[in-house]
Amino acid sequence: MSVFEQIAQFKVVPVIAMESPGAALPLADALLEGGLPIAEITFRTEAAAAVIRKMSQERPALLVGAGTILTLDNLKAAVDSGAKFGVAPGFNPKIVEAAQQMHFPFVPGVCTPSDVEAALFCGCKILKFFPAGAMGGLTMLKSLIAPYGHTGVQFMPTGGVSPDNLGEYLATKGVIACGGTWIATKDDIAEEQWERIASRCREVVSLITHKGRVAMS
Repeated sequence: MSVFEQIAQFKVVPVIAMESPGAALPLADALLEGGLPIAEITFRTEAAAAVIRKMSQERPALLVGAGTILTLDNLKAAVDSGAKFGVAPGFNPKIVEAAQQMHFPFVPGVCTPSDVEAALFCGCKILKFFPAGAMGGLTMLKSLIAPYGHTGVQFMPTGGVSPDNLGEYLATKGVIACGGTWIATKDDIAEEQWERIASRCREVVSLITHKGRVAMS
């Protein structure tokens, strides 16, 4: 199963900023216990590469990706640390090209028709729709899918996706998965709320499994 097939199976990718690698394994265990064995560790902190490396080496059952890849140095650090996929908030053709040369599964960000066309021209078929909420949410996303869906492009909306609208996003044809920033917040991690994180994962899995809405804390 390819990385993108795994992402499509999980449906939700926890998007996480980590301040310290010391919390990497307790967080990984919470995700695994909750039945959502995937994480996008963002390069918004200096700890990102160390967290990715620790999770990848010591919790191999967890599919670990790197987010907020803004530079070629970020990209190299992600690959060297063992990330299995990368995500960016925007579309940078130089980073896309470098990722392709490394055979590294990469999801660039888009929010306009011009972005989508530039990404398709570079051979990208999995795109992050970001910031989803600020750019019009499902209304805008469906407007993008309408003219481009036939190309086979799929989207991973992130930013503004919440427990209240997750079901609607996942029910939209052309959405491969959603980025979930609420699953493991900085406060949760700082307070070591591992059971809270595991519980949110279980609620997401329940929603995906039963095709119904659930109340999420």
